[in-house]
Amino acid sequence: MNYYSLNKKSPKVNFQEAVVNGLAPDRGLYFPESITPLDNDFIQNIGEYSNEEIAYQAIKQFVGDEIPTETLQQIIKETLSFDFPVVEIEKNVGTLELFHGPTMAFKDVGARFMARCLGYFNRNNDNKVTVLVATSGDTGGAVADGFLGVKGVEVVILYPSGKVSNIQEKQLTTLGQNITALEVDGVFDDCQDMVKTAFLDTEINRVLTSANSINIARWLPQMFYFFFAYKQVYKQNKEVVFSVPSGNFGNICAGIMAQKLGLPIKHFIAATNVNDTVPNYLKEGVYNPKPSKATISNAMDVGNPSNFIRIQELFNNDLASLKNAFSSYSFTDEETRKAMKVIYKNSNYVADPHGAVGYLGAKEYLKNNSDTLCLFLETAHPVKFLDVVEDTLDTQVTIPEKIEAILHKKKSAIKTSSYDGLKEFLNS
Repeated sequence: MNYYSLNKKSPKVNFQEAVVNGLAPDRGLYFPESITPLDNDFIQNIGEYSNEEIAYQAIKQFVGDEIPTETLQQIIKETLSFDFPVVEIEKNVGTLELFHGPTMAFKDVGARFMARCLGYFNRNNDNKVTVLVATSGDTGGAVADGFLGVKGVEVVILYPSGKVSNIQEKQLTTLGQNITALEVDGVFDDCQDMVKTAFLDTEINRVLTSANSINIARWLPQMFYFFFAYKQVYKQNKEVVFSVPSGNFGNICAGIMAQKLGLPIKHFIAATNVNDTVPNYLKEGVYNPKPSKATISNAMDVGNPSNFIRIQELFNNDLASLKNAFSSYSFTDEETRKAMKVIYKNSNYVADPHGAVGYLGAKEYLKNNSDTLCLFLETAHPVKFLDVVEDTLDTQVTIPEKIEAILHKKKSAIKTSSYDGLKEFLNS
């Protein structure tokens, strides 16, 4: 499998080169040269396959010959060592829980898969690779955990100061070893811009790659979730719709990839907070990124989502085709808190703010499509947003052992306010 840059000004590369490069030399995101749908019999009989078998079928064409079959299967086995249950919330509404991994966030799958791929590619290489990643919340913790102790890999995580939750910050600043956190005086978009700039800076004397969803090895495994959810509900014989809380749009883009592989998904809803660049684009036809705003669903505080260009590519950059299969709605913090209360009161289910935004997207779509089954993604355990959840619901959230273990660890982070600070650190 070859990958091309969406800026169309760089040579094509194979899977290994795309993973190690992270971003193409022309600053474009890599995209697979082809997408071959899976056998229809496989989709129709998906309930007969294990999650590991499903994941292998979904990902193998994109890896190609770069990783041997047995090694790839072992990587998948280690990546998927936890559950992905669908929980009924109310009639025609369910949630896909993606927080049962080690850092209790959906990004565990992509981070673990990428870490193991990079570890394989670097197995005989004495030169270190530096993984550079920006986070608006959960990416940092997932990447830190996934890459902890991986041979030949150093991880540098940039996060916006004061704009991630206490638990999220602990997860990315307390591990030590090969993990370093940089606390940036700014917002997530600043962190992301610094990462992209570093890739193109010829004066940096390290081999850099990214573990954000711009990296194909972080992005593509997120297809798995949609297959796993469909496997659990397809016998209900209802058209399935996914409402995805969206910030950088990698997760929903992976869902569309699953659809292109043949998974019969009727429609996608990108549910956002007040960072409404994409909802506005669908309304006005003009893509106008803007500075991000801080919300209680902080992992979605992105004003210029990197992966939306991949979504446009999947629809041949045709707005009419996109709008036929894809909707996007924006919701305020007030609406989000109200949704959390409704879900808790009616279903005795504690949703985190991001899941609540996904629920709102599902309810909005169901107003005119009441005969569909709408699944919203619960992307993080509510404990990761403890203050917001407990304050909104007036209830106490039990802290899982894996979170309790980090709460009293000492934070270690390097403060910086500019790209020059990042560059100085990387060259030191």
